[in-house]
Amino acid sequence: MHSVAGGSLPTRFRELWNEIAPIGRDAGSGGYLRYALTEPESRLRGWFHAQADQRGMRVTDDGNGNLFAWWGDPVAGNAVLTGSHFDSVPHGGAYDGPLGIVSAFLAVDELRAAGVTPARPVAVAAFVEEEGARFGVPCLGSRLLTGALATDRAADLRDAAGVSFAEALGARPAGARPELLGRVATFVELHVEQGRGLVELAAPVAVASAIWPHGRWRLDFTGEGNHAGTTRMLDRRDPMLTYAFTVLAANKEARLRGAHATVGRVAVEPNATNAIPSKVTGWLDARAADPGTLTGLVEAVRGKAAERARRDGTEVKLTEEPATPLVAFDGGLADRLATLLGVPVLPTGAGHDAGVLAGHLPTAMLFVRNPTGVSHSPAESATDDDCAAGVTALARVLEELACR
Repeated sequence: MHSVAGGSLPTRFRELWNEIAPIGRDAGSGGYLRYALTEPESRLRGWFHAQADQRGMRVTDDGNGNLFAWWGDPVAGNAVLTGSHFDSVPHGGAYDGPLGIVSAFLAVDELRAAGVTPARPVAVAAFVEEEGARFGVPCLGSRLLTGALATDRAADLRDAAGVSFAEALGARPAGARPELLGRVATFVELHVEQGRGLVELAAPVAVASAIWPHGRWRLDFTGEGNHAGTTRMLDRRDPMLTYAFTVLAANKEARLRGAHATVGRVAVEPNATNAIPSKVTGWLDARAADPGTLTGLVEAVRGKAAERARRDGTEVKLTEEPATPLVAFDGGLADRLATLLGVPVLPTGAGHDAGVLAGHLPTAMLFVRNPTGVSHSPAESATDDDCAAGVTALARVLEELACR
């Protein structure tokens, strides 16, 4: 049985953090390559099992790849769920996801060291494929668990190598698990802040108020492939020009609306230096503070792209991929936790498993300060003292929700 070792909480955080810090780290970029159900993430899942075993916590799997470590009876009901995810974006930061899992185990340690016995079960979750970096659908595990994503569609999702999610999982995903969700009363996700709000407020921890509505749209630009050296500029139907114009238009339209637009992924055919492309596919990530602004942004980009395509002699098609509406976390719960902890309340433009679960049960988030304000990058960071403050805050929240 695990017990709290000597030393300060920041020291104990660092000791536990160092156990996972090398896993999946790229020596060149310093970032992480922890794609869902690949070898590095599988090692982290093994670490999760080991941590649960050390604490006498039973681990269950919902059949979708999501893991749960239980302090108490998994079927007793009225449970308090916490945790996050292990997977990363390509060359992502260390804290996005794993911080919530490490902090959850340490929060359990803190409560046990204080002699606290929960009146209802507490579970630590590790959700699969939150980033969508391998199979293209963010929050895949939580969407499956809640029934927000069809099982057949999820099973057939494929990575860049053609491996399906079902193949990577080793079985067809189970899909919606209403009986499991029905045994959970509350979910609280701790996460590194992905911005500078807490830096500006000079506070180590905050409670989340809402997640901006956001989504991904695939833009397919088609034209005529041809020789780069023999095709006159006047005769070209170059989809790269339409694509480039659309990226600039998205940037302008987002700035005009106080929204966010990013095109961070592109595929080109035939992808040869001396050939005019026949097809360019780009993925637009768009986010805004309210649904109307987001719709207006996407429609403006659609219109600008279509107008430019007519001038270039190309064609463009915009297809919505996963989209998430405005998520306002349970207001009463957020206010209760902010008052309990004496911390500020902040919105976020980033998506999380908490945003998916919020449609099914009372949900809250805690943020831990990120000195750089940078995320999805090796520059993402958090001090051990702030991470310890996050553990303390999470332990107080779990005590409030599970022990009273």
